[in-house]
Amino acid sequence: MEQIELFTIESPCRGVCENSTKGFCKGCLRSRDERFHWFSLSNEARHQVLDLCKHRRVRLLKARQERLDAASAKALPYGMEDELAADLFE
Repeated sequence: MEQIELFTIESPCRGVCENSTKGFCKGCLRSRDERFHWFSLSNEARHQVLDLCKHRRVRLLKARQERLDAASAKALPYGMEDELAADLFE
């Protein structure tokens, strides 16, 4: 059973309006078609688009964190090796 919406769902636009390399808006994470057809979509379709945007954001944050973790594990400062250093206070 479909729930009746009392208010229309507002656009998630944040005013950034710049495409990523994968074609999604960097501000709201909607595709070009999702942005252009937003006002002709039903409230149910708008909910689906918002769910897709949430999933895209989770994937983006996860990928960003994995890149940060990989970069921090790659290079140790000052030519340090990845082996344990001897404890100087023993």
